[in-house]
Amino acid sequence: MYGWIQKEIKLGTVTLKNRVVFAPTSMGLKEEAYIQKLSSIAKGGVGLIIIGDVSVMPSRGVCLHTEEGFAYYQRVVEAVHKYGAKVCAQLHMSDSNFAALAKYIPDVKQGKISEQQLRVLLNQEVSPYITNMPIEMVQKIIKGFGTTALLAKKAGFDLVQIHGDRMCGSFSSPIFNKRTDKYGGSLENRIRFAKEAIEEVRKAVPNDAIDFKLAVRMEDPHYGNAGITVEEIKTVVPVLEQAGVTSFHVTLANHSDLQDTIPPKNHPYFKEEGCFLDFCDEVKKYTKLPVCGVGALRTPKFIEEQLRTQRIDMVGMCRQLIADPEWVNKIKQEKEENIQYCIRCNQKCLGGIQAHVGVHCIYDKKRLEE
Repeated sequence: MYGWIQKEIKLGTVTLKNRVVFAPTSMGLKEEAYIQKLSSIAKGGVGLIIIGDVSVMPSRGVCLHTEEGFAYYQRVVEAVHKYGAKVCAQLHMSDSNFAALAKYIPDVKQGKISEQQLRVLLNQEVSPYITNMPIEMVQKIIKGFGTTALLAKKAGFDLVQIHGDRMCGSFSSPIFNKRTDKYGGSLENRIRFAKEAIEEVRKAVPNDAIDFKLAVRMEDPHYGNAGITVEEIKTVVPVLEQAGVTSFHVTLANHSDLQDTIPPKNHPYFKEEGCFLDFCDEVKKYTKLPVCGVGALRTPKFIEEQLRTQRIDMVGMCRQLIADPEWVNKIKQEKEENIQYCIRCNQKCLGGIQAHVGVHCIYDKKRLEE
């Protein structure tokens, strides 16, 4: 039963033991708690865990470019590998103008600006930041993708994912990118940043798998501001594939309300399970590479059907695996009736991040009692 969920799949040179992927997630947890959370998900049987926001440039906090950060990621990789899951580093470059952030800090501390208002203000800073970035800095960041991919390989990661939202996505979007040089204007120019980032990674790790998080912004109704439109998929996907991508992870573009990309059950538009899979349908028209779908995926029957019909080749989940890390094992052991299903309340997961206490779940207390 559920043979497609449990079926192996090959991403470039990497073979996953099944089709279930823990999607890249900002956990907001200290190291011990973070590794414990990842370990429970790996032990629960997933094929791949993607570690989000691995900075391609030296930065504050945990960073592959420092001795301490490199050792941290080695510990993360070891914890995941212990249970037979593969692990992927999501190569990330923020498009936030942190210099601009400084001017808002006093009002945030005084409660004059809420965190949601701050998010809106920072999104307004993206366009001038991307548009006015010196070309020397643009190319330095692009080089950083290659350098960091090699570091990730040395740290033990099995493959890398290029974060196609954030800076890659903002360069791709005319909403943010008003440049007049070779990185702006036409679609070909706007996707040049992402294309060259892939090429740098391919040069650094010529034989390794490269996943690409493809961010799609939606119109009518409008959701997301970075990334590419559905109409642009037919042009962009072949370019990225030719540059060296070996699989795609398809989702809604960011830079809007967090509850759009992490939709609750009562979302005005993204209410249904598989709410972002329409984007995968479009991507599938233009590539034969494996495609991972996301979007409130939770029930084995629905997911098995999407895999069986090859609508998608892998299933990316976050909240469901936080709600029940044993989701895969319970399917394998034919104990589907024991699955604790995510109810998409966003109380302790998204809510935990927003409250600066880290990602948790309403089921956590119940698990401790058991």
